[in-house]
Amino acid sequence: MTDKPKILYISHNHPTIRPGGAEAYAFELYRAVRDAGELEPLFLARTGPPVSIADRYHEGTLLTGVDADPNQYFFYTDTAEYDWLNGTPRGKTSLVKYLREFLLAQRPDIVHLQHTLFFGYDMLREIRNTLGEEVPILYTLHEFLPICHRNGQMVRTTTEKPCMEASPRRCHECFPEISPQQFFMRKRFVQSQMSLVDRFIAPSEFLRDRYVDWGLPADKVVFEEYGRLPVTAVAPREAERRNRLAFFGQLSYFKGINVLLKAMLRLQEEEVDVHLAVHGANLELQPEEFRDEFAELLEATEETVTFEGEFDHDALPSLMADADWVVVPSVWWENSPLVIQEAGQHRRPIIASDIGGMAEKVHDGISGLHFRAGDPADLAATIARAVSERGLWEELQARTQAPYEMDEHVRSLRRHYDELLAEKRAGAPAAGAQVAYA
Repeated sequence: MTDKPKILYISHNHPTIRPGGAEAYAFELYRAVRDAGELEPLFLARTGPPVSIADRYHEGTLLTGVDADPNQYFFYTDTAEYDWLNGTPRGKTSLVKYLREFLLAQRPDIVHLQHTLFFGYDMLREIRNTLGEEVPILYTLHEFLPICHRNGQMVRTTTEKPCMEASPRRCHECFPEISPQQFFMRKRFVQSQMSLVDRFIAPSEFLRDRYVDWGLPADKVVFEEYGRLPVTAVAPREAERRNRLAFFGQLSYFKGINVLLKAMLRLQEEEVDVHLAVHGANLELQPEEFRDEFAELLEATEETVTFEGEFDHDALPSLMADADWVVVPSVWWENSPLVIQEAGQHRRPIIASDIGGMAEKVHDGISGLHFRAGDPADLAATIARAVSERGLWEELQARTQAPYEMDEHVRSLRRHYDELLAEKRAGAPAAGAQVAYA
């Protein structure tokens, strides 16, 4: 190993291809580590359908460079060959071949995965087999996909209510076409691959608890919040009434945008003076039923809602300056939504669902307001209070705190890296390595 350890970051997507919170964080982390100069980072991002329509870039390989940065790479996979139940590619030969060649060519000292989606959980075994026991593997857990077959959302298909646990019986109730035995084997397979990870990073205590309940060894899963790069905030607009709302995020059922639009329709009918700007992307990837309802609600709320569509992240300061409140209406647990940290950077109070990572990060009546998740009526009442109660915005804004800084986050991760490297050199097992999975 050289004086400057080489660390490989692996992401399921590149933010320049498809906007998303986990991939945006992963790329910001890569850039921060690169700029700090103490480690040599590599960034390997999966590409291909459905997030990119591009075909393989070169015959004979699944890899290509990204722009002019010699340490960034795309890895092409085809979702048509992906087993969604077990999270593994059906045709593994080419993926294993090219991944192995890449690992042997680069010889990273540390591998830090941000996701295995579209690569497959069994890439963990390939990393371990190729690089050996002496290379630490870390895995940041961004959501609940290993636990829940419903896109990792942990929302019941039977009731559309958030779910706190997974079992073969309960998962079979959500997906009757899949037997309890298949769900049992799915969990055994996924946990078998994840047992090769030396340390998991959980950006919220709520997410950490869910994974420990599911079976990850408690001493292998550590809490570490996302770090954020510094921004130049724009001062809030001068206004007598704080009645401008903003939504930033994926346009999907689970992000609760239609719940928010239904609340806005109620407020419009009640003639409450309020306006919402919707900033979001990836509507084209959503089911037709959701897209139809979204379009109908937009049309019904055209007096009070403006659909802005996808936005350039560099424009966020000015977009935040136009807003008084940021609404986070997700119907699933969430983990640590980046939009909450972004609102904190720009000192905008948040109106958020009262569950999961949102309730953990937004303190009701202190840094924002809660409403009952998935309830348009309660959201409408909360918004009405927010925009009408004199002095409330100023009180909450004064208590809004800046998020965890990326520089401090990088220093904390470096301590994890150094600790694991030291354990490997000493031949000691990483924390929790001997603990059996449930």
